[in-house]
Amino acid sequence: MREGKIALVTGSSRGIGREIALRLADDVHGVAVHYHNNKKASEEVAAKIKAKGKLSQSYRADLNDETEAASLVKQVEAEFGKLDILVNNFGPILVKPWQELTTAEWEAMFRGNFESALQCLQAALPGMRKRQWGRIINIGYHRVEQLVAFSKITAYAIAKTALLILTRSAAASEFKSGITVNMVSPGLIQGGILPSGGKIPEELFGTTTDVAEAVAFLSSEEAGHVTGTNLVIAGAWKL
Repeated sequence: MREGKIALVTGSSRGIGREIALRLADDVHGVAVHYHNNKKASEEVAAKIKAKGKLSQSYRADLNDETEAASLVKQVEAEFGKLDILVNNFGPILVKPWQELTTAEWEAMFRGNFESALQCLQAALPGMRKRQWGRIINIGYHRVEQLVAFSKITAYAIAKTALLILTRSAAASEFKSGITVNMVSPGLIQGGILPSGGKIPEELFGTTTDVAEAVAFLSSEEAGHVTGTNLVIAGAWKL
C-alpha cells in the first residue's frame, strides 16, 4: 500500500490509461484522471475511483500544448497537495507511410508522444525532489528498442524511442533524489490498434490489466531500486 500517495495518469478516460488509473486506486490515496475531449468518460473513471473510497478528480488539458501540460501537473499539486506518481500514458499514434506525412503531422507525433511527457515530467520533478520520493512511468510500445524500419508508424516510433532515451537519462540523474523513472511498453492489446494483414493468434494478445499491473509494480515501494528499465508487456510477439 502506498499510503497517502497521489497519482496522475494522463490519457486515462479510456483504454490502457483508464485501467492504470483504476488499478493504482487500489494502492494509493488519490488519482487524478486526465482527459482531452471525453469529459463524461473521465468523470466516470473518477467516480469509480471514489467508489473505492479514494480521492479522485477529472482534469482537462491539451497535452500537445506545453503550457497546458505543465499547468495540469500544477493543478493536481495545488488541489491534492502533492504529486508522487506520474504516469505519462497519453500518446497519439498515426498509421501512415512516412513519405506521405506532412510537417504538421511529424510535429504532432513528436509533441504528443515526447514533448507532452517531457513537460509533465519536468513539472513534477521539483515536488518529488523536495519529498525525496517519486515514481515516473512512461508508456512506450513493445518494439521501442528495436532500431529497424517502421514504414507506417515512423513518426510515432521515433518519438517513443526519444522518450525511452529521456526515461533513462532522467533515471540516471534523479535516482539520488529517491525518484525512479521507467517505461512500460505494451504489445498487442485487446481492443487496441492492430497491424493490418493476416490473422493474429489469440494467445499473443495482452490485456489492459497486464499493463496496469506492470505500472502498479513500478509505482511501488518494492520497486525502489528499479529505474531506467523498459518493461515489455508483449508475450512472445515479435521476439
